[in-house]
Amino acid sequence: MTQLTVLVLPGLGNSGPDHWQSWLEGRLPALARVDLGDWDAPEPDRWVERLDSAIHAAPGPVVLVAHSLACILVARWAAVSDMAEKVAAALLVAPPDVESPQTVPAEARRFAPVPSDPLPFPAVVVGSRSDPYCTAARACGFAALWGADFIDAGEAGHINSASGHGPWPMGETLLKDLLAQI
Repeated sequence: MTQLTVLVLPGLGNSGPDHWQSWLEGRLPALARVDLGDWDAPEPDRWVERLDSAIHAAPGPVVLVAHSLACILVARWAAVSDMAEKVAAALLVAPPDVESPQTVPAEARRFAPVPSDPLPFPAVVVGSRSDPYCTAARACGFAALWGADFIDAGEAGHINSASGHGPWPMGETLLKDLLAQI
């Protein structure tokens, strides 16, 4: 089998040095962060183009590790791309409810509506019961729409550095489990 490429996809604002995605990159140096462009004022079409280019440039199958707004990006990308067969799996952590003006910033609402097409590759959605940007029930609903497994992370906030998730062993375990299934 060709070597897998693991692409890290941060959400709005990027994932800073104390974020679990950055921690994971330090532990598993083969991970590659995708520069999606303007992290603070994301343009959905531009982010889709950048993700498509990164997947196209990968020499073989790709695994996506997305956080927050990048989860919605993955679903948007999968609905329009002809490169979806290159994706072996996706770990989608803390998707925001971009359809809710009460919970997410205006910049994230640009990604509405939430795509409802099943993903054409295996995926795991991780949600939290105390995520200020999305209820656990709504995150579970995204998983159902996308044909993904759902993992309840408990009272984990937005699963970012603000909620104490720099080191996040659960995320590392989930990624390793996903890779082992490929």
